[in-house]
Amino acid sequence: MNENIFKRNELLAQKVIKGLESRNMTGYYAADKEEALEKALELIPMGSSVTMGGSMSANEIGLVNAVRNDDYRFIDRNAAPDRHAAELEAYDADVYLASANAITEDGILINIDGNANRVSCIAYGPKKVIFIVGMNKVCDDVDGAIKRARSVAAPINAQRFGLSTPCTNTGSCMNCKSPDTICCQFLITRFSKHPGRIHVILVNDNLGF
Repeated sequence: MNENIFKRNELLAQKVIKGLESRNMTGYYAADKEEALEKALELIPMGSSVTMGGSMSANEIGLVNAVRNDDYRFIDRNAAPDRHAAELEAYDADVYLASANAITEDGILINIDGNANRVSCIAYGPKKVIFIVGMNKVCDDVDGAIKRARSVAAPINAQRFGLSTPCTNTGSCMNCKSPDTICCQFLITRFSKHPGRIHVILVNDNLGF
């Protein structure tokens, strides 16, 4: 990565971390994927029950493989005989792995969901939520973050899932009411009532969508 971009990301990350701290959330900066993985595992005690939604970023840094193959109790909804039951079990998990569709420079997290299992676990339930967020997802403000979530993340995810939505064909948000829409619930996390629950690892890389 270009040295100037690296320095810019490092400085911007410190601003985001201060914003998170003012909102009762904890932020960290990782210079690369390996450092992000190391920090995430420091936050997950051995033996913890761990689960997740569909975070590409957690996969990209190797975190999902790490908790699946080491001494953790990984609740894998994709391998469970009853996916819905596994998603309900997530509410009582020790750790929930997530990413954000976008984050503002002052530490507000934006997420859009279709079934609400992900945003509901972020809002309430699991004892600890760990976000893996690439610096490509940092936006100026809430309006910009929502726009990114709807115009960048949602169309790519709709295409990834093979859904029949207008954005799958156009590449941009059409504010649709399609039966396949994944833009059903919008979660704006601007403060955490519970100290030590939400942790955000900002990674000096382009992760997820």
